Amino acid sequence: MIVLAGTVRLAPGMREAALPHIRAIVEASRAEPGCLEYSFAFDVNDDHLVRIFECFVDDEAREAHRNSPHMAAWRAAWAEAGIGERAMMRYLVTERAPT
Repeated sequence: MIVLAGTVRLAPGMREAALPHIRAIVEASRAEPGCLEYSFAFDVNDDHLVRIFECFVDDEAREAHRNSPHMAAWRAAWAEAGIGERAMMRYLVTERAPT
């Protein structure tokens, strides 16, 4: 399982402009066959910091996501949506802990 976690920062005053793009990438990504989880959430203490969590069944699914048309559209919208600094970490999960 591949897990990605990170953040993107929106320019001040750009939250409303970014929301349609965020909704589109989340909806399209969740529909991908290899996507287990895909979520964006605004930080409760910073209205311009978006926390991202993604989970894919394997590297093949993650690569399909990275090369998807909706991912290209998301990247193309960054300037219009005021998306600036981005920090993502990739984790390879080999075992799921018991709950």
